[in-house]
Amino acid sequence: MDKLPIYGISNFNYNTVNSELYVNTFKNHLTNHSFIEKPHRHNFYLMVLFTHGTGIHEIDFDRYAIKRGSLFMLQPGQIHNWKLSDNIDGYIVFYSQETYNLHFGNKKIEDYSFYQSVKSNPELVYEEEELQDIEVYFNLMKKESESVKSKQKEAILNLLDIINIEISRKYSPENNHKTPIYNHKINQFEKLIDLHFKSEKSPSFYASKMSITLKHLNRICKTILNKTATELITERVILEAKRLLINQNKSISQIADELNYDNYSYFAKLFKKETGNSPSEFRRNLSL
Repeated sequence: MDKLPIYGISNFNYNTVNSELYVNTFKNHLTNHSFIEKPHRHNFYLMVLFTHGTGIHEIDFDRYAIKRGSLFMLQPGQIHNWKLSDNIDGYIVFYSQETYNLHFGNKKIEDYSFYQSVKSNPELVYEEEELQDIEVYFNLMKKESESVKSKQKEAILNLLDIINIEISRKYSPENNHKTPIYNHKINQFEKLIDLHFKSEKSPSFYASKMSITLKHLNRICKTILNKTATELITERVILEAKRLLINQNKSISQIADELNYDNYSYFAKLFKKETGNSPSEFRRNLSL
């Protein structure tokens, strides 16, 4: 498989309210954009609610069952693809961080718990009564996207925010009272990891960058994600290794070099420890 495509909202031209906001039924979306069944990335936020059909949704190499009531929230840069039954349907929404944050001012999309970390669970499943309640808002968004009324964009964004509020209530009620500063710090940590994980794998480096102690950084990671700082750094390295292994044109030793591992065997052992497969086994399994 060659390098994965990265799609922007401009690649999807049905019911695009503007270049940074898109609403559609899933059935229509699939009809007009069949290429989305292959692995790819987006540079925007994606939300999809399934109301009919079944399938498998693979997100950053984790698999999730699709059924009526399945809802997925994807962040920019995540790799995903799906295998779907013929009767699949639901609603799909794309929006950019800039559009959302500019509209709401002080409230930012990344403040919602399900977008606070790249390790956040991207899936919720709604039971029948809950599904009927939240589907109302998706249906209103779809109708609004087809209207020619004034303030169309504002109406869709406000409906989207109601959906995000409803998701946050279901997603992690136990986390709703955690200190906002921890949420800010975990976002800061993960942004730093994204910038430096290839060259810096020591948690002390990140704690220093954040002007906090390593002990406090680990406390934040444990509180929000129940993981250590080292585990989060390693997970990001392994995720990138998996993404690079998709590209058959790169040798495994080249990938180890790109991730700044001078010792290829150490990289291979680490990868197998974290995934259960050697890099070559993982690559072979991708083509099955």
